[in-house]
Amino acid sequence: MLRNPIAAALLIVAVLTACGPKSPSKSGIEPVLLFTGAGTSRNDVTAIETILDGSRLAYTTINSSQLNGLTESQLSRYRLLIVPGGNFVEMGNSLTANATANVRNAVNGGLSYLGICAGGFMAGHFPAPYKSFNLSAGVKFRFYSAEAAGVRKAAVRITTAEGPALDQYWEDGPQFTGWGQVAGKYPDGAPAIVEGPVGDGWVILSGVHPEAPASWRRGIAFNTPVSSDNAYAQKLILTALNRATLAHF
Repeated sequence: MLRNPIAAALLIVAVLTACGPKSPSKSGIEPVLLFTGAGTSRNDVTAIETILDGSRLAYTTINSSQLNGLTESQLSRYRLLIVPGGNFVEMGNSLTANATANVRNAVNGGLSYLGICAGGFMAGHFPAPYKSFNLSAGVKFRFYSAEAAGVRKAAVRITTAEGPALDQYWEDGPQFTGWGQVAGKYPDGAPAIVEGPVGDGWVILSGVHPEAPASWRRGIAFNTPVSSDNAYAQKLILTALNRATLAHF
């Protein structure tokens, strides 16, 4: 996926972030904000932290009460908000209406957003009384079709616009019909990875878990090595951080 301006952007970040241990920015504000509040999967938070640490990207974690206490202006001091997998209903219930509005407004103002699985659901629209960030202008995201067939987790072959296809870990994840440009598709053709602008911000959503470690694969057959999937997770983070674009169908 290292093509033309995207390649240059990712290479610059890779060079800058690989020069030494993770350290705060000069302003004291880390470029990445990782949500670790109610409803998030502790295992997924750890998996994402492993990718961030391996990329030498400085980040700050924030729980539900802390996010509820941040203003739009304070959120806008960060470059990227990552919301991991977990239980999207619990996530929404743990946040105030002001908090979800502040996130939405900060993204419209230029904050990047990366939503993985439940974080992808949170970017969509939930009818009351549920809460979400509604970065999708009213589009509600649904589960990938495997859910209706009774499958709860699996290795799912994701076809990307530039190839090769990757077996990715999927667990109760969404598909994103109706929003964004499609960068990855599920086997049934539904959008698995999408991206697009929201106001002045940039949003990337993934229904699968490229950050998944080897331990998540027990009892499931994968044709793609963990290292390839994890490299794709790093790519999604760097692309969102740099407001770059993925290849689209």
